[in-house]
Amino acid sequence: MKASQIGAMILALSGLVSVTVSAGDIEAGKAKSAVCAACHGADGNSSNAAWPSLAGQHASYTYKQLTDFKAGRRVNASMTGMVALLNDDDMKNLAAFYESQQPKPMAFDGDMIEAGESIYRGGITETHVAACMGCHAPGGRGNGPAGWPSLKGQHPEYLVTQLQNFKQGLRANDSGKMMRNAVVRMSDMEMKAVAAYIAGIQ
Repeated sequence: MKASQIGAMILALSGLVSVTVSAGDIEAGKAKSAVCAACHGADGNSSNAAWPSLAGQHASYTYKQLTDFKAGRRVNASMTGMVALLNDDDMKNLAAFYESQQPKPMAFDGDMIEAGESIYRGGITETHVAACMGCHAPGGRGNGPAGWPSLKGQHPEYLVTQLQNFKQGLRANDSGKMMRNAVVRMSDMEMKAVAAYIAGIQ
């Protein structure tokens, strides 16, 4: 089976990993986000590649990450402290606020676009790496109901770090090991190429 076919099959099974989040209060989330702005930006667009941009991210995904940090399923010293005082409504409200914001364009390495597009759209047949767009959609918007993140407006450096973390097992909060299985056979250069392509998607 081709990598692109695997990706399509995963997309067809999206209902198996559905994440449901009741609507949060955007204005309440905006007020609560003041403490998040130092890293993630006032509008969710981070200015530092070490910290993810959250603008435009599906509320279902942001909420899951916050609850995972709080429960210890995803580990980051800074985020563990930040979520400690958040209740469930706070996390839903923050997720709603960030989803309502617009992601900004990111700088990227144009020399890697062609190689990155091949991986993103068609996978890597030789090593059985599935096409990224099978879950994250051709335009990088992901799939909110399935809990798969939008990648639009994300720092390519941050994307590479997360891919490496999944590959090394430093991050393990992906449903059914989907990301860990997807990246285990990817090289660092392939990760950089696909991250560059994602950053360049308009």
